[in-house]
Parts: sequence; C-alpha cells; structure tokens
Amino acid sequence: MKRRDFLLTAGAIAGTAGLGAAGLGATGLVSGVGPRKAPMPYDLIVQKARYRFTDQSTLGMVSLLPQAPPPVLVGHQGKPMVLNVRNTLPDYTSMHWHGVRIANAMDGVPYLTQMPIATNETFPYAFTPPDAGTYWYHPHCMTMDQMAHGLTGVLVIKEAKDPGFDADQVINLKDFRLNEEGEFLPSFTGRGAARAGTFGNVVTANWQENPVYDQPAGALLRLRVVNTDTTRIHKLYLTTTDARIIAWDGHPVRDPIALPTALKPVFVGPGQRLDFALRMPDSEGQKIDLMASLPGQPKVMASLRAIGSNLNRNLNALSALSPNPVAHPDLSVAQTHEFVFGWSPDSMIANNGVCGSTGYTFWSINRTPWAGDAATGIGPLAQLELGKSYIFRLRNESPHAHPIHLHGLSFLPLRSNKRRLKRNWTDTALLLRGETVDVALVADNPGDWAFHCHVIEHQKTGLAGYLRVS
Repeated sequence: MKRRDFLLTAGAIAGTAGLGAAGLGATGLVSGVGPRKAPMPYDLIVQKARYRFTDQSTLGMVSLLPQAPPPVLVGHQGKPMVLNVRNTLPDYTSMHWHGVRIANAMDGVPYLTQMPIATNETFPYAFTPPDAGTYWYHPHCMTMDQMAHGLTGVLVIKEAKDPGFDADQVINLKDFRLNEEGEFLPSFTGRGAARAGTFGNVVTANWQENPVYDQPAGALLRLRVVNTDTTRIHKLYLTTTDARIIAWDGHPVRDPIALPTALKPVFVGPGQRLDFALRMPDSEGQKIDLMASLPGQPKVMASLRAIGSNLNRNLNALSALSPNPVAHPDLSVAQTHEFVFGWSPDSMIANNGVCGSTGYTFWSINRTPWAGDAATGIGPLAQLELGKSYIFRLRNESPHAHPIHLHGLSFLPLRSNKRRLKRNWTDTALLLRGETVDVALVADNPGDWAFHCHVIEHQKTGLAGYLRVS
C-alpha cells in the first residue's frame, strides 16, 4: 500500500495534513449562550474487515474501516471530544482509551464502568483530555479476539502550544497469527497463556511489513511509536543519532532517556508508547530505520525516507513539551499498598458474561485470580482515598514479564530491585522477571479503575482486578 493511499484510508499521521482531519472545533449553537465551539463527533463503526497481507485477502479482521487499520484519532488538550462507537459485530464490544485520564463512566470497561455494546448499539464516549501526548484505543470486551484480529488504534492529543515539528508520523506495532494461506490461527494457546504469551508470526507496523514513509529532507519529525500488540515486548532503536526521546507513555520526559542503540535497545511493552524527535537526513533517498531486536536477527519495522530539498532544520529549534497537569505525590505521607503478580493458586472458569472467556485460569494478583468481568460480589484490590498520595509496591513473583496497566491515573516509577528506573509519568509499568518496582501516585480521579497485565492472555486468565478511588 502506498503512503498516500495509506494516509487516505488508514488515517496514519504523516505531516501536518494528517493532523488536520477530525473536524474538531466546529461552531455550534447552544440555546441561551450564543455561538460557541462545539466538538464535531467522531462516528466510529466497529466492523468486520479484510486486508491483504499476502496474495490473498485475510478475512475476519476487525477494524473501524472496511479494508484498513483503525484510523489515528486526533484531539486537542483541554478540548472536548465526542466519539460515538457503533457496534456492527455479532459479538459485544466496548472501547477503552488507554492512558487518557478521563471520567470513570467513559473508561470503556464492561460491567465495571458500562454495559457492553451489543450489535447495532452505539455508545457515546465524551470527554475532555487533560493531557497532551500519544495514547491509543482498543476494546475491553471480547478483548483477546478483537485485538488479535486488528482492533487497536492510536489516539493523538495535540499540545496547546505547537512544539515546532515539520511532520508527524505514527507507527502502530501489531502482530498477527496467520497460516500460509493468510487465514487466522487461534488467537492464543493455553501453553502460551500460561507462559510469556502466544506470539504472532506476522510482525507489522501499521499492518504492513517494513513500510516506507516519505518525509521532507532535513525536516524535524515527531515519530510516535505505539506497541498495541497483545503479547510482544519490543526492543527498539533507530539507525540515527540525530534524535532524542521526548515523551514516554504520553507524557514529556522529565528524567532524560538515553537514545537507544542496537547494543542497548529500549524495551516497549504492550500498551506503552515512545515519542522521538528526529532530524531527517539531508539528501533525498536517505533513510532512517526503526529497528526491533527480534529473536534471531534485527528487523526493520518501518523506514523514513528523505525526499525533496533540504529544509536544514536543527533539533534545538524545537520548543520543549509542556508538562501535563499530573499531581505530584507527597512521599512523606504516602501509604504503601503491595500487589503480588504471579501464578493462580487454584483453577477456575472466569465469568466474563458476554465478553469472552479463555477457559483457563493461570494468573493472579495477591494470589486471587480475577473472577471475570461479569462476576458479582468482587471487591477492589485496594480502596484509595480521593486526593491522597500512595506508593504501590508491584512484585512480580513469576519468571515472565508483565506490563501492568492502571486505568484513569498516572504514576511515577520510584525504584526497582533490578535496575535504575527513569522517573517519568506512565500508566503502564513493565515488570521484568522477579522484579519489584515501587511507583507513586495521587488518587485524584474517582471511580473503579481496572488494574491488569497488558499481555491480554494473562489478563484474561486471572491477572486483573480493580482499584476504587472514593
């Protein structure tokens, strides 16, 4: 698929034109108050799709478009968004806005914050994102099946102040499990779910293998890399030194992160995001590659190719990203809660209602496996007092890594028993084998917030729960 066609059909961002779509900020009238700026809603249709990975089209894809990946959605910091999600699948669905600190009722978790969206039903999600940055969206009902079949998209929230880039490119990293005929294999295996997860065999960027995106020579590019895979922890680096990391999991870096290299790549777990500022090469045809250290050999995930006359920009011309308005915890009074992530002590079948079940229980939090989305009488893992500071001790007792995601709140890594952690705001902490990590936060967003591993097989086989802020 050519880049121009990809922009038109898939909504991938490349340059200022890609960020201009959305119709946000159209003028509307409200009785009694006169003209005002009102958001133009996104009308999003969850639908069956097809896509040509090989010579034959793969059927059974799930997207918001009939023959392309879910589009990049664009909003603005502090400006209202309305996203009407209509379900045309025979299965139920819902939509979660990963990393966005919004009202609990808009979080998209079935039975916890809303009822699942049935066939031909529409759920209106409306929120005002307080933070700028790179986020993403995915279903939280029939999660394993719908995500494995493609329903993962990127959400960009633009800063109020333009940092000064010439172009903006999104890379959505996503695996698929296909046979030689391009047909879907089962989304997971029991063996995989009980271990590190079931990996895809078609490793893609924006549903393509090694796509090439043309960008102006000598331009300043914002490269937004999002890992929306159900399992794979990517180890990434660029083939340039004329770049720097400017944001991590949506938030501007406050503790600088060294530019990754082939010998020391950066680990990006499922659910995590990484923003680079980079300068394109001076000469037309020269490329910068986004590389992944995959088993066996490095793989080019996507390439950025310089075109046109040299803009001769300098990275120092960029404005620093403004910090997002996240409340800083007071560690001197913070109460500590410990969460243990490990094997399930017993076997059970989770009650997931209409939102799908794997039929297995392998994992647990605090040695209690999640009883299922539709289970009744299940209390929170912890009850937090609104406005108070907390330290969470996240202890991984298993031999496998777990990207632990907390909905509705952002937290600050403090320390690890295995490595030095960067103190940058995040919503997803990657716990390595046998690692204990302390994180701190202010419980300033009321509601019941899902708390789970973002290896989806782990989540759906017990490694999930929720926290209550009240």
